[in-house]
Amino acid sequence: MNESPSPSRLDVMQALEDGWQAFRRAPWAFVLFILLVAALCGLFNGIARTGMTEAGEVRGAVGGIAVLVGGIGSTVVSLWGMTGMVRGAWLALDGQRPAFAEFSRWDGRAAGRLFLRQLTLAVVLLLIIVLAVVVGLGLTRLNEALLWVPAAVALLLLAYLTVNQTFLPYVALLEGPGPMATIQRGREMVDPAWGQVLLLLLLEAVLVMAGMLLCFVGLLVAAPVVACTSTAAYRQLFGREDRTGLLG
Repeated sequence: MNESPSPSRLDVMQALEDGWQAFRRAPWAFVLFILLVAALCGLFNGIARTGMTEAGEVRGAVGGIAVLVGGIGSTVVSLWGMTGMVRGAWLALDGQRPAFAEFSRWDGRAAGRLFLRQLTLAVVLLLIIVLAVVVGLGLTRLNEALLWVPAAVALLLLAYLTVNQTFLPYVALLEGPGPMATIQRGREMVDPAWGQVLLLLLLEAVLVMAGMLLCFVGLLVAAPVVACTSTAAYRQLFGREDRTGLLG
């Protein structure tokens, strides 16, 4: 039976503890998958860079093809990596020891859902920035000091949306509503616990920075622990139901 979610409260420390325990159930599978994703992303990013000059210009038609291949490849790998990490973390939180095959299994429909939802959120954020710039330019005709008003409002909106869309990948992968409905779902469930989710993000950022300080080797542990922690937090707020068959 699925446990009922608690939309008004997130136990951050419990999520951290659950995330660590989940990682410990299959540490080598998590680390190897992170290494593979990082290596493939690095490969495709390198291909894209070969098509660019130091000034950031494309090196003709061949360079354009390299940039296109690199961009598409890194995007596909990122979607595959996110999908696999969510699946592996979920199984580990259920008390299982996910095999590497559970991480690496490709799910085209899940990747498509994730891509469209992330693209929609990016468009929303871009519209906020563009609107702030347009309003700001209009206000500067009255007084240059007024430029900071739309800038401050836009900054607050971006911070607000960044936090309440923390679990957008999980909603896209496990619930599967439409793009705008996914964003609305994040607002509905995260807004009552916005401060707690912000605290979670800050603590996860500390973990990532600690991993970077250890010559980046620590990231091999910090990254999957953060993924498991975020998954545990999602399960607290949204519940444990897989409505799309991602796990199957």
